[in-house]
Amino acid sequence: MLIGLDCAEPSLVLDRWRDELPTISGLMERGSYGRLTSVIPPITVPAWSCMMASKTPGDLGVYGFRNRSDHTYDGAFIAMGDAIRAPRLWDYVTRAGGSSIVLSVPGCYPPRPLNGVMVGCFLTPSIESKYTYPANLRDEIEEVVGEYLFDTKDFRTDDKEYLLRQVYEMTDRRFRLAEHLLSTRPWTLFAMVEMGPDRMHHGFWKFMDPEHRKHEPGNAYETAILDYHRYADGLIARLLEHADDETVVFVLSDHGAKRLDGGIRINEWLRREGLLTTLAEPEGVSSLRDVGVDWPRTTAWGEGGYYARVFLNVRGREPEGIVEPEDYETVRADLARRIVAIPDDAGNPIPTAVYTPEELYEEPQGVPPDLIVVFGDLLWRSVGTIGGDEGVQTLENDTGPDDANHAQDGLYVVAGPGIEPRGRADAHLLDIAPTVLELLGIEEPPGLRGRSMLAALRA
Repeated sequence: MLIGLDCAEPSLVLDRWRDELPTISGLMERGSYGRLTSVIPPITVPAWSCMMASKTPGDLGVYGFRNRSDHTYDGAFIAMGDAIRAPRLWDYVTRAGGSSIVLSVPGCYPPRPLNGVMVGCFLTPSIESKYTYPANLRDEIEEVVGEYLFDTKDFRTDDKEYLLRQVYEMTDRRFRLAEHLLSTRPWTLFAMVEMGPDRMHHGFWKFMDPEHRKHEPGNAYETAILDYHRYADGLIARLLEHADDETVVFVLSDHGAKRLDGGIRINEWLRREGLLTTLAEPEGVSSLRDVGVDWPRTTAWGEGGYYARVFLNVRGREPEGIVEPEDYETVRADLARRIVAIPDDAGNPIPTAVYTPEELYEEPQGVPPDLIVVFGDLLWRSVGTIGGDEGVQTLENDTGPDDANHAQDGLYVVAGPGIEPRGRADAHLLDIAPTVLELLGIEEPPGLRGRSMLAALRA
């Protein structure tokens, strides 16, 4: 039984709030738990698919929600489920003759056939979509929970009461459906992911964290995130009633969360450095799409997000590339050195890390970024806008109010038959799938990137 809590932060769940969460702390006492180092980038897409397949983002050719489909300037795709070609846990269970319940695991829309049932994830476009396998499960879901909520409609909003209602309603319906499926379907593997913790962190972190620059002591939402975790902990207790003496239970997150200090406007910085030229001068804060890029005069461009993806405009690779192939490595290294030196809004250095895809992934597939930039140990995010009165640094997110960024480490808790109460032991996200396969007695296929934790869990 895999219970996923998107963005659950280990410092809160495993430490600070442990005594507030009796269900999870009970599992911790009976088994093993710790930080779960995520992939780079530590974001929902592709991290859950990486966990379930034990493959890196480079293996999957998925480097985020939006990806380049080719080396043109406009070719892009959204990483829906059909972008994930590697087998995931339920595929191996199906091949071994077992059955699975897969509920809203990111990377599962559109759903694919399996021995069991599958319900689409937060990327499902609408309730009218064909979001279930088998197809007739959709009618059953409507009878059980009414309108199924894949996600909150807008988690980057100033209307916090609206957001709270959305998150609680979504979570309640997801867990009600989970209980129904556990009660009515046979299963060898149960895997679900709840998006609520992620939406709460992005929407309410500043109210909780005194170190957040926008924190106001005594605000009405100081305990909103804790209250939600208490609520989710109670719902997990109800799921555990469906776990018998032979069931191993995991509680998992794909990454953690931390306060957001601000954003680095990567394209504005490139513009000021003379590395990106636009066709028109931006009138106020603009996107590159608004003003157009003068490609024959542009060396590099980037994208906003939890981390920055920076691409070089290479002659013979991009349609109007200007970086000579023989100069590529020199230009890339120089650009990385300069990006690392970008300071915060007070002129102080921040611990930025810049990676090449070859450093992170053995054989990067698809069209990886030329540089992968993690600003300020993820206390800063990448913002793609240009122009306006702001400088390179901004205290506002370009896609709406956001209090938190992702942290590199998620968490795991595991308990059940054969799992010794060994306390804290950190692990890697890629180790989860090999561990589950060994628990189920399914031969591990070649090429998985992680290693089974089971010998250590039983020691």
